[in-house]
Amino acid sequence: MGGSVRQPAVGGPAGPVVADSAGRQVVAHNPSQQVVADNPAQQVVEEIRAAGGEAIAHRGDVATSAGAASLVAAAVETYGRLDTLVNNAGFLRDRMLVNLDEDDWDAVVRVHLKGHFLPLKHAAAYWRAEAKAGRRPDARVVNTSSGAGLLGSLGQVNYSAAKAGILALTLVAAAELGRYGVQVNAIAPAARTRMTERTFAETMAAPEVGFDAMAPENVSPLVVWLGSVGSEGVTGRVFEAEGGRITVMEGWRAGPSVDKGARWMLGEAGEAALKLLGEAGVPGVVYGA
Repeated sequence: MGGSVRQPAVGGPAGPVVADSAGRQVVAHNPSQQVVADNPAQQVVEEIRAAGGEAIAHRGDVATSAGAASLVAAAVETYGRLDTLVNNAGFLRDRMLVNLDEDDWDAVVRVHLKGHFLPLKHAAAYWRAEAKAGRRPDARVVNTSSGAGLLGSLGQVNYSAAKAGILALTLVAAAELGRYGVQVNAIAPAARTRMTERTFAETMAAPEVGFDAMAPENVSPLVVWLGSVGSEGVTGRVFEAEGGRITVMEGWRAGPSVDKGARWMLGEAGEAALKLLGEAGVPGVVYGA
């Protein structure tokens, strides 16, 4: 991704971005998210154009197959190719578990998880067709997860589950799509966006002076790098980004283990589990706990 590029507010509901190697972009706005009526996608497009870049807006619903397919088609038809997909659609409906309605669960999982899966599916189909036609792409996907997906977050069980699902989606897609020249990675950003500015208004407020650690612009350089040729060979990885800090996240790995070589008796299994827990590291704390 080259030229003048601006990543939409990372972690917010602006939706996916697809781009070609010249940095020309299609910014998607998901109408099902019921965000502000003044079309945030078009605002981002105007900012890109004002900075000297090229962009168009797409208003399809990326949580539908037709909407996601038309997003990819819009990029290819407008610019002739697709090199980078940034999945970024999302919104919040926070409740404690016992108070969470089924509709609020479904809505958040639909936009976050399905809204990542479908654009990725249709972009992958395009890249696979290109590879089979002898035009092997050098393509990139950047998915947007969250610290809530890594550790969980009180009052956000729907959001946490969807963001954890995005991490698994990233790992599988990276393994499956490498043969077609596609690299798939994920970020877990912490930034001030339309999605977080009310829920975390106090903790994410911009300071009057000094470094604004919650500015979404802090995350953008990593996203651009992951979408560029400079990230060659990096795939199936997760990066946490907050302020001036970038962290490579290490997921589930086998810890202490014991193999009896036969079926455990009830008392034995519990004793063995407690011994292993004593040897294991301390897990991260759920946000808000």
